[in-house]
Amino acid sequence: MSPSSYTTAPSTDAQSQKQQKALRYISGYDNEGTAIEQQKRKALGLTGLLPSGIETIEIQKRRALQHVRSKPTMLEKYIFLAQLRSSNTRLFYKIIMDDLQEFAPVIYTPTVGTACVEYSNIYPFLAGPGVPDGLYIDSTDLKNLKDTIANYRPVPNFSPEIAVITDGSRILGLGDLGSNGIGISIGKLQLYVAGAGIDPRRTLPIVLDLGTNNEKLRNDDFYLGLRQPRPNDAEFYATVDTVLKTIHDIYPNLLIQFEDWSSEHAFGLLEKYQNKLVCFNDDIQGTGAVILSGVINAIRKVQNEDGVSPRDHRIVFYGAGSAAIGVARQIQEYFQTEFGLTEDEARRVFWIVDSKGLVTMNRGDKLAQHKVYFARDDNQDKQYRDLIDIVNYVKPTALIGLSSTTGAFSKQVLERLASINKQPIVFPLSNPATQAECTFAEAMEATENRVIFASGTAFPSYTIQSTGEIRIPGQGNNMYIFPGLGFAGVLAKPTMISDGMIYSASKALADSLTSEELSQGWLYPSLVRIRQVSAIVASAVIEQSIKEGLCQREQELKHLSHKELLDYVAGEMWTPTQEGYGSLLLSSI
Repeated sequence: MSPSSYTTAPSTDAQSQKQQKALRYISGYDNEGTAIEQQKRKALGLTGLLPSGIETIEIQKRRALQHVRSKPTMLEKYIFLAQLRSSNTRLFYKIIMDDLQEFAPVIYTPTVGTACVEYSNIYPFLAGPGVPDGLYIDSTDLKNLKDTIANYRPVPNFSPEIAVITDGSRILGLGDLGSNGIGISIGKLQLYVAGAGIDPRRTLPIVLDLGTNNEKLRNDDFYLGLRQPRPNDAEFYATVDTVLKTIHDIYPNLLIQFEDWSSEHAFGLLEKYQNKLVCFNDDIQGTGAVILSGVINAIRKVQNEDGVSPRDHRIVFYGAGSAAIGVARQIQEYFQTEFGLTEDEARRVFWIVDSKGLVTMNRGDKLAQHKVYFARDDNQDKQYRDLIDIVNYVKPTALIGLSSTTGAFSKQVLERLASINKQPIVFPLSNPATQAECTFAEAMEATENRVIFASGTAFPSYTIQSTGEIRIPGQGNNMYIFPGLGFAGVLAKPTMISDGMIYSASKALADSLTSEELSQGWLYPSLVRIRQVSAIVASAVIEQSIKEGLCQREQELKHLSHKELLDYVAGEMWTPTQEGYGSLLLSSI
């Protein structure tokens, strides 16, 4: 029989619409996979397109877990989960939410760092046909920017309420990764969904591709970004201004989170836009808030157990980038607000160390603007380069690392810190784990198990050999702050994210620990309770936005008691089996 002998049945408009609807149900957000019931299969024209067996989401989850856990490397687990996210969004989040402690390190740090390095290589294998993983803005094609932004509609009829935007210039501790940095925006928004119940259909991951100064990437045959150097500052700020203005014109109520911009630009963008747009910088404000929360509980612990007055603390920061300065400013506000220190007294609690040593006003080099505020002028012309010499000079109560310098907190440094303090406070916060200033085991051994510890990445528990006691390290994970902060922005529609709102989030996190968690010496709550914690954080932020007169939904929210507000926030969280945002209280702006 010749090909011309075959006939094709004509497709009616009704059939075409049915097929389009069916396609939505076999990929992406609406897909239930083998859980689609028989009646729905018939209605959607899916009969024969799926095996006859009908399963529950729990059975689907068990099968997917079996597959992901069989993958030999973390990157392969990441790729598998990315494929699942694009093909069956609800099942993906069911897995992440039910086993967040296991899979947060896969979808975000530390694995996301590797994924970003390899993003151009693995990109073709991450999403299904026609399923975008994020919005790529080409800085050389701004004349079509409105159309570019409008093109990102992975789910019809849903507008984004929260966006994470990066230019890929400073990805974790890995440097300039250009458009490969999109993995950071995607990962952060997944944690918004899992950690606080942001509706995944209302999230917008963005990379602004300005080129890259990473010559190795520009010469890589597989690199998918612009192969040009980054622009000068004037062009940079003009481009970002155009992009943000256009986004805001299209989505005026969109909350924007800046993520992993170079230190100078991170501060510049926050200063420029904090009072103009609903935005915050997670590296500066989110990191500052989550570390402040851990510091608050550490200060309380040494005060209660060792009698150390909060006014007697001396804190050395090893690292002087945007995150370090942001953390120091947050802690400074705590000392001023809670203990009545003047601004100058609180500022002098801190000693900042960069790659050249202790940051002083008379060191002889030109300091970056963001370092000037904490630069010391009381060093009597003495300069200190090595950390051990700085520890001997300052005699700190706390050592905080944001340097991406592996092993910077050496045995010698830790032992000296332990000789000064009954319970030395050590926070090696650099990500990923391979760039942390020390490990939990190293800190425990060098301080005779007396360390008060929190890291930026997860470390295994430590067993004290002499007693068999198991100690669990604290982790200053931004996930404790930004999901609740972002959800508060979605629900309260504030006109801006103020410093007071960030501070309230930090205090709420510090106060969220249960009596059992505190009795075990923990600085942070269990991640198992992340949604409960996010509700506490979001409620505190909403209350602060009302107090400051920034909440556009004040009339609907102000009459709620604290308990009622907590219940409302928890009830609005999206889950894979329940939509969330059920009422959006009474109305939307």
